[in-house]
Amino acid sequence: MSAPLRRPDGATTAFVILGAGTAGTIMANRLATRYAEQLQAGLVHITVVDQDGSHIYQPGLLFVPFGVYTPEEIVKPREAQLPRHVDGVKYLQATIEQVDVAANKVLLEDGVTLPYDILIVATGTRIVPEETEGMTGPGWREKVFDFYSLEGATALHDALEKFERGHLVVNVIDMPIKCPVAPLEFAFLADWYFTQKGRRDDVQITYVTPLDGAFTKPVAAEQLSHLLTEKRIELVPEFAVGQVDGTEGKLVSWDEREVPFDLLVTIPLHRGAEYVARSDGLGDDLDFVKVDARTLQAKAAPNIFALGDATDAPTSKAGSVAHFEAELLMENIDRALRGEPVEPTFDGHANCFIETGHNKALLIDFNYDTEPLPGSFPFRFGPMKLLEESRLNHLGKLAFRWVYWNMLLPGHDLPGISPQFVSHAHRDDTVGANH
Repeated sequence: MSAPLRRPDGATTAFVILGAGTAGTIMANRLATRYAEQLQAGLVHITVVDQDGSHIYQPGLLFVPFGVYTPEEIVKPREAQLPRHVDGVKYLQATIEQVDVAANKVLLEDGVTLPYDILIVATGTRIVPEETEGMTGPGWREKVFDFYSLEGATALHDALEKFERGHLVVNVIDMPIKCPVAPLEFAFLADWYFTQKGRRDDVQITYVTPLDGAFTKPVAAEQLSHLLTEKRIELVPEFAVGQVDGTEGKLVSWDEREVPFDLLVTIPLHRGAEYVARSDGLGDDLDFVKVDARTLQAKAAPNIFALGDATDAPTSKAGSVAHFEAELLMENIDRALRGEPVEPTFDGHANCFIETGHNKALLIDFNYDTEPLPGSFPFRFGPMKLLEESRLNHLGKLAFRWVYWNMLLPGHDLPGISPQFVSHAHRDDTVGANH
């Protein structure tokens, strides 16, 4: 049902969405559905801006180095995922120069100005490997690789195929990063990959992290750390990288400890979009948009909202979070247009699969206030188990690619999955009662 827009008679409402990745595409499709009648009547206009035309299924980047997916299987045209043949919806491929918060307009690099009534920022994150000394120097894309970009994941696939023996190091430079469990998943999949190739005994795998453990959540750390031991993956915690020496093949910490490597898989520093830094009051020191973590309203202005990886909200930068945020954000946008106070409805809900290799995976579900709990998901009877390895969870992760393109991006609700964390509905009574 279309929601009423409490605007003066005949006035149009301009939505501008910056970013056509996961979060921006979901919002464009949800807005087009919610305001279908107003779009047709010319009372609403939606403009979506992104700097390139390729939409990448980012969870698939983890699988490209191991040959599970090819690049062609995880890339589609951005414009094809947005509302098509809908009057009033326009896609622009352009570079964003800045947001003029005071004037309610977006300035593009080519000189075009986009006025807005509601601005939705969904430009995600970018990796900045050049900000770590030596990372993009000698050895870059030769024995130092990332998999958080399509180019990096593709190059890493070729390197893994040729890697017969030696020391493979997986390293997180610093947090926050997209999909915080992906680096650990890579280490688990590397164990599986080299086992399948018959090379596992010749490859040493080390996981190096600035955190005090492999898992960011204490409950997950307590219940899942045994996986590292079982898979013979060495853990080096509290290692803050100051330099990558690609010539000598070593990581050097700020306190001058060293970890040698023959092949380094690095997760570089992450930042928000560059234009955020040029937009007065919009972002923090890392160029993430400052928001109220529960309303997703930007602190810079009440008619700006942000979601997905672009925000400074202390939740996981993951596709599930973008979906949950988008579902709840629609209601706050309606409230803002009606001149009503927005509501603190987003609770930080996140769930994600953790590939553990050998055709198994874990599933975790949590929010701002609740640690990952054991039990079943999405219902009491399952079918998937939380905090337990299973083949069904692995199949669920692979099936998510279809869900992503056909349900998540088009903005459909996922049956049985609430955008807000539900602590009792899908867990044992004894567990739920303690939280």
